[in-house]
Amino acid sequence: MKKQNVPELKPKETWRIVKNVVVISLAFMVQFTAYSGAANLQSSINAEAGLGTASLAAVYAGLIFSNIFLPVVVIKWLGTKWAMSLSFVTYMPYIAAQLLPRFWTLIPAGLIVGFGGGPLWCAKCTYLSVVSDAHSKISNISAEALLTRFLGLFFMIFQLNQVWGNLISSLVISSGDNEAAVTALNDTLIPELCGANFLPSADAGEALQPQPPEKIQMIVGIYLACMAGAALIVAVGVDSMKRYDSGRAGSGSGMTGMALLAVTLKLLVEPNQLMLVTINIFIGFQQAFFGADFTAAFVSCAVGTGTVGFVMMTYGVADAIGCVLTGYIAKVTGRLPLICTATIIQAGLFASILAWRPHSGEAYVLYVIAVLWGLCDSVWIVQINAYYGILFPGREEAAFSNFRLWESVGYIIAYVISPYLRTTTKTYLLIVMLIVGVILYFVVEYRDRSAKKKLEEKKKDLYTIGCDNIAFQNIDEM
Repeated sequence: MKKQNVPELKPKETWRIVKNVVVISLAFMVQFTAYSGAANLQSSINAEAGLGTASLAAVYAGLIFSNIFLPVVVIKWLGTKWAMSLSFVTYMPYIAAQLLPRFWTLIPAGLIVGFGGGPLWCAKCTYLSVVSDAHSKISNISAEALLTRFLGLFFMIFQLNQVWGNLISSLVISSGDNEAAVTALNDTLIPELCGANFLPSADAGEALQPQPPEKIQMIVGIYLACMAGAALIVAVGVDSMKRYDSGRAGSGSGMTGMALLAVTLKLLVEPNQLMLVTINIFIGFQQAFFGADFTAAFVSCAVGTGTVGFVMMTYGVADAIGCVLTGYIAKVTGRLPLICTATIIQAGLFASILAWRPHSGEAYVLYVIAVLWGLCDSVWIVQINAYYGILFPGREEAAFSNFRLWESVGYIIAYVISPYLRTTTKTYLLIVMLIVGVILYFVVEYRDRSAKKKLEEKKKDLYTIGCDNIAFQNIDEM
């Protein structure tokens, strides 16, 4: 295959690479300041008939289709830079639809978000993988370690969207009354209606208050401005990946659109990928559960909708800090101790949700749960994301498409069942998925390490045979 003409990379190029990673991270933070802020409120402000969670399910239904059919094709046509910039624009109709929240406005807008999400996230992951490899050639640091660091840096900055997006929504919404509806009726109703017993389809009307139209209009205006700014940040501030993509034989190199699709579908049925499906679904499920079910059942119901943003902001800060810490801790301990620690803490959080009954004066417990949940989530998203880049080298577009696809399935499951099952049932389902997912992840780790060990032994054997042949040749020449 003919190599592309790329400039020779000099040592100072490492700073430019880091700059590109930071700019991309900032753009995603600004974009998802708007989207996450709106998404976290859906189960509270559009709770009637499950409209909010139905629209979020539509987002991830579109994302599943997108991850299978669009990323590698769109990236080939537009390149990673413009795929990111233009994909940001596809999120704007969903924000605008909050002005007229109906099934015929929110559901189509949610599907459009999903169609743009596949190329967006895949382009980001591919860009980080390629610049990690380029940086490695200059700095002599392993590409694997650099990818983990860059993903940690990205998610640290990205997770701050939970801070700014929820700060905006909380300041706007809590500018008026911020009482839980059931508090106004009778404080003794809170333990009965809220927490693990909460059933959105039955309790939302009594427990969640509607918001004034002027507050929604203000939030929409701010969020639309954020999304337009994010698209401009990438368009102006990020270098084209062609600068670093020196003849890389990736998923999208020199193939037709159908061939690119075939790569994605082929990877979909590989044993290692299939065994990672459960942990991927769990990642999406637990994020959606915290953002929709936990906030509705424990925060809005017991304390007030205006507190949702502050709890999610706490979660975002913890997640952002965790993303940086896990990247460096993994360098010392490896992935497995981090995964084990996150599993134990996450299981403890699920047990707490099942046992605890919230009261209006116990808001501090919500913040403790948010911190621990954010730290666990940082381990899942950084370590599993990085592992995909390590496990499927040269097929990053297809690999990350599959990661987002199954993560999206987790979101869809969470949002579809949200109105119809009590929080208790959904928590038990999460526990089962966590156990099964982690066990299968360990199997993949074992298979991968065994395969690498066999490869190293084979190389040593070939090296030994080569040395013996040279020795015999020298004897013959004597």
